[in-house]
Amino acid sequence: MYVTSPSQAENEGSIPFTRSSFANRILFTPFIMNISRHSPVRSVLAIAFLTGFLPACDGGDGTGLPPAGPLGPNFSQIQVNVFTPNCATTGCHFGAGAPQGLRLDAASSFALLVGVASTEESSVLRVDPGDPDNSYLVQKLEGTASSGAQMPLNAPALAQATIDVIRQWISDGAIDDRLPASDPIRVTSLSPVPGSMLNQFPTQIIAAFSREPDASTVNGTTFILEASGGDTTFGDGNEITVAAASITVLLANPRTAVFDLTGILLAEDTYRVRLLGTGPSIILDLAANALDGEFAGTFPSGDGIEGGDFEAVFTVMGPVITGPTLDDIQAAVFGPTCSSAGCHTGGGATLPTIMDLTSAQASFDNLVNVASLQMPGAIRVLPGDPDNSYLIHKLEGTAAVGGRMPAGSPNPLDPATIADIRQWITDGAMR
Repeated sequence: MYVTSPSQAENEGSIPFTRSSFANRILFTPFIMNISRHSPVRSVLAIAFLTGFLPACDGGDGTGLPPAGPLGPNFSQIQVNVFTPNCATTGCHFGAGAPQGLRLDAASSFALLVGVASTEESSVLRVDPGDPDNSYLVQKLEGTASSGAQMPLNAPALAQATIDVIRQWISDGAIDDRLPASDPIRVTSLSPVPGSMLNQFPTQIIAAFSREPDASTVNGTTFILEASGGDTTFGDGNEITVAAASITVLLANPRTAVFDLTGILLAEDTYRVRLLGTGPSIILDLAANALDGEFAGTFPSGDGIEGGDFEAVFTVMGPVITGPTLDDIQAAVFGPTCSSAGCHTGGGATLPTIMDLTSAQASFDNLVNVASLQMPGAIRVLPGDPDNSYLIHKLEGTAAVGGRMPAGSPNPLDPATIADIRQWITDGAMR
């Protein structure tokens, strides 16, 4: 039963249970998980609005930004005033580890937002030009998305006035008002990031160009994905070409091409992306200039002369699981012991019912990378870091606020069970 004494009013759940093994548990003791409900937090996009980033006047991305001015409903000013100072720092929407592959630096943000499907909700575009209500970016900023919590992560919600400016930009067509490049067409961004090692299988490869390519020249003969054949090397004859579900230049964002991997499960291997600027089939711009593709590890590609292939590799390692999965923990702990009536059922306005642990997906959405309400700055479950996960602090009795969980019970959770939950977090707290 849930204890409602004043000292326990902040506790976010009850989990009665014991365990001798994960497969054989005896539920016996009331347990309240004192982790906290998320403040305006995380989103595919608005994960976006959290941490600082590079100045973006002309970031070497093959485009120029007009001078920054007061925030207005155009992309260049949203980039300079919102994305750049708030989103593209290390650990946030920057580099190979950017959440959901969404990088919001000046070279990448437009290409990865406008007309691109959300990786959390594939039926919804991150930015749907002309339709802010159905743009996942806006849904995450306003807290109306069907997956996850409100963005920005671990920070107050953006002022509605700021969101309204972004809404107006989308209503006006989500136009890229940056100055087009004058040099040969080049590759300005690629997702996944070249050289990255992924523990999740990508659903799409996204290439951005400095100017609009001739869409008819971006196809399976010029936009190529190959697996190494298991030896991490290329050119030795055992490579495997991966056929795309589709390859498209986005109508809403014609500088961006998407190699769609929907329904295609990549093996754990090293992969090479090739965008061709030499040979019988090449990528051209609208003036029939060839791609300036040579890539030396930094964007944009090229040597200033048209022609040359772009090549970059990334590695898919797959999830590394050495202990119990979230489904195991859900079946043995969260499901039978935490989501009883009046406890972690979701839909409430306050703790504990505001927290939803009724299914593995709900538990993931309410725990992983979600900020505690009880301890500002703490994260309920921080993937890879059980020692700094507030859930573990409460289970082990080391939290600075409140008592050890389970609340009101003479017995703490048994060490073997906590060890299993610790291992799940160490393994990346994956769904």
